[in-house]
Amino acid sequence: MIRDDRFYAFIVARTSRSRSHIRRICLHKRWLKVFAVLLVAVLCTLFYGFYGLTQQAHHLRIEHENQRLRSENERQRQELRNLNNRVDAVEDTSRRLAEISGLSQEQQVVMHARGGPSFPVDSAGLAALDNKTSQLEQQMRKYEEALRERGMTPSLQPVEGRLESGFGGRRNPFGGSSFEFHTGQDIDAPWGAPVVAAATGRVIVAGWQHGYGQVVYIDHGSGLTTRYGHLSQIGVKIGQNILRGENLGRVGSTGRSTGPHLHYEVRIKDNPVNPLPYLTGVN
Repeated sequence: MIRDDRFYAFIVARTSRSRSHIRRICLHKRWLKVFAVLLVAVLCTLFYGFYGLTQQAHHLRIEHENQRLRSENERQRQELRNLNNRVDAVEDTSRRLAEISGLSQEQQVVMHARGGPSFPVDSAGLAALDNKTSQLEQQMRKYEEALRERGMTPSLQPVEGRLESGFGGRRNPFGGSSFEFHTGQDIDAPWGAPVVAAATGRVIVAGWQHGYGQVVYIDHGSGLTTRYGHLSQIGVKIGQNILRGENLGRVGSTGRSTGPHLHYEVRIKDNPVNPLPYLTGVN
């Protein structure tokens, strides 16, 4: 007996009172098996693809979260560095003011010794540290203001003009590839512009010096001095007492200079420091 592997399906296409049309479709079982295998393969492929997409989306979410955490950590590290810089600046200012001040102990801001193990700082810790630093900076500003009222620290911009070459390393202004250390702040101003004393003091140098040209040194006491270089004219004498804001000379381009400007220096115990914090309206 011959085995019939065909699969029969009968479909009624149309039926009416007069006649009926019946169509017969024959399929071999092996084609059904092939179709079933293909269907399973397609479903497996779709499932694997969907699973891969979900895994990729999961990995992307993890990567995004890791990136967010890295950014947050970097932001906190940057904030901590900024706070450390602010604290260091306050400490430096405190030491500088302590050297030149004649205020009572009660008026001085005392920087206590610090130490101990290091622990990570979270957002709350950074906020607390920022608040403490702001309070300390506020106290320091009051302290400096008290000194300014007594005329003990430079608190005026000695000449009206544009700030140019600042304190620190710079390229040789006369050309070439060499570098040099600039001990002051250059202020670009027109020839003959009046130059005033940044603080009350006594003139200790008034004349020509190598590099500075015509220059005036003022001693403000406690090791604090200021220098005003490249003058075209000097209006004070050695030993003369000069008040804060009083005229001491005029802008020029004498000495080692490329054009009319004032070379302004602030020194503590004859060591040059950055004059920028002492200039009015400059942070």
